[in-house]
Amino acid sequence: MNVPADTVRARLARVRGNARAAGVDALVVTHLPNLQYLTGFTGSSGVALVLPRACLLIVDFRYVTAATELISGLDGLVTLETFERSYDEALVDVLRRERAARIGIEAAYLPVSRFNAISSGLASRSALPIDVSTTSPALVPTERLVEQTRVIKDDIEIAALREGGRRLGAIARRVADFVREGRTERAVAADIEAAMRGAGFSRPAFETIVASGPNSALPHARPTAREIRPGDPTVLDFGGVYDGYCVDLTRTVQLGATSTALARLYGAVAEAQQAAIAAVRPGVAASAIDAAARNVLQNHGLAEAFGHGTGHGLGLEVHEEPRIARLWPRLADPLVEPGMVFTIEPGAYVPGVGGVRIEDDILVTETGCEILTRQEDGG
Repeated sequence: MNVPADTVRARLARVRGNARAAGVDALVVTHLPNLQYLTGFTGSSGVALVLPRACLLIVDFRYVTAATELISGLDGLVTLETFERSYDEALVDVLRRERAARIGIEAAYLPVSRFNAISSGLASRSALPIDVSTTSPALVPTERLVEQTRVIKDDIEIAALREGGRRLGAIARRVADFVREGRTERAVAADIEAAMRGAGFSRPAFETIVASGPNSALPHARPTAREIRPGDPTVLDFGGVYDGYCVDLTRTVQLGATSTALARLYGAVAEAQQAAIAAVRPGVAASAIDAAARNVLQNHGLAEAFGHGTGHGLGLEVHEEPRIARLWPRLADPLVEPGMVFTIEPGAYVPGVGGVRIEDDILVTETGCEILTRQEDGG
């Protein structure tokens, strides 16, 4: 996705505000989804350095041509840097040239070995007049300075997620055609992934789950050579990357007659999902949305059958903030806000009966929510 200059400007401004609040005067961005968010760069390696009045994109020779074309449309908001030795040596040189003193790093993504190498490089070079002292520049671990901005989607992101959700929903309306007696789980997964490619997705967002019969009681089963048989419930969990953004959906289909126990399971999960969706509105705690689903399943005697969270954020990554789950000590319980996008996916898994999961993607609006994966195809 080519990110317009105005969008890059707004994103950088918000991240700079987060950096100031964290007490750092430069931020080294090494997590590739964050790099993509801030600059539009989609290579397999690169570094961004966010400074108070500049953003430097550091790439190796493989990406110079593509990066040059990319930044040409960004009105000077991003400047290109390249090098001949290594990323870490180049970063040390740039940091000292820019006279950064307190340098924020993404603690969750920068390995200890790189942290030590960059720190040693900064300490070993001859002193520069960084400030009134002669202290070497220091790396400062930070958390979520970019992710705090990414959690609220802007108009460009919402458009991509809405269109991706529409396309994925259209595939979901066809999945019963893929599930036929004698077909293997792997064959069905291949059909779904081919359908996603045919619908314009660049790749699957994760390994497609097709879990039939007893495998459906395993929440994260992988497709096997098992052949689908009459009476099998089959959980189909799949997602794709559309214009850089991940969408995710689950449907449970039944081959042949449904047992009374499985019909009860499906009805309870469907009711739980509707209760959770109905709870979504600005200002509601994420744990309250989870509780809406969990309480329904508890009332059906299925509390122990629902062991995972109700949902997770979507965006450049298939699992990001916010986390829609039970309230636990030391874990964040955010209030949902307009522009957040996340899944609602309650499930119940009972060995000997089977499993059911139903998942849709939700956009929080000013007045409630929009279900992205249930839009009409329009084609």
